[in-house]
Formats: sequence, C-alpha cells, structure tokens
Amino acid sequence: MGDSQQGNNKGKGKEKENYESWTMDDTNKLLHLLVDSINSGLRDANGSLSKQNVERVILPRLNEKIKFPKTYNNYLSRNEFKKQYNKMSTLMRNNSGFGWDPIAKTFTASSDEVWKDYLKVQYNTIAFHWDAMWPHMGMQYNNV
Repeated sequence: MGDSQQGNNKGKGKEKENYESWTMDDTNKLLHLLVDSINSGLRDANGSLSKQNVERVILPRLNEKIKFPKTYNNYLSRNEFKKQYNKMSTLMRNNSGFGWDPIAKTFTASSDEVWKDYLKVQYNTIAFHWDAMWPHMGMQYNNV
C-alpha cells in the first residue's frame, strides 16, 4: 500500500519552494536593482516592471549578490514596497510635524510625542522611523 500511494498527492495543493527568509541586505539589494532597472528604462508602457524583465534581468543580478537564490514567487512575496511607499507618502502629506532628513536618511518628527501620537493610530508603521529607502521608492512608484 505504501508504494502504490507514493506520488498520489498531485493536485492537492501547491508545491512549496525551498525558501529562505529575506534579510535586510537582500531587500536593500533588490530595491537598488529595481531602481537601477527603472533608470535603465526597463519599465513597460504602463510604468511597471514586467515578469519577463524581473526574471530576465533583476533576479539573475540579485541571485549573484545574495546567499540564497530567489525565484519570481519569492520576489512577489517580498515586493511590498508600493504598500510601504503609499504609507510613507500618506505620513508625509497628511501629518504635520513629520519630515525627511536626507543626510540621516530617515523620517523625522518635531518631537517624540508626535511619533507616539501617530503610532497610537498607525501601529503598523513603526519601521518608518528608521526606513532609509524612502527616496528610492519614489522613483519606482511616482514614475520619476
């Protein structure tokens, strides 16, 4: 019975890929490659990067630089930059007391009290306090 059931799991769910977590360094390298690709004109007519360009250009370059190779599905799971960028844009547009320090490459607030008040409402944005990728994200999501 054991041998006859071997391989019977086909169609019962997606096969899981071997997956290693993204490190901050991996993420930074991906974002810089995305910016370089955009600056090189790899966006398609609607302003986004196609699956073909990601697989043909970005992932091979990324995989040369990191320890654990990534697939297109890994890329999709990590590419939440647009969501983060939109949250940061909202922070900058709709909240007084916040700014961007281009030298320290971090968000600033006029006081710690401003951060505390903001985080009471937007508790999932705590990473913005230290996020240095803001200027690069604008290139990808503002068609700069």
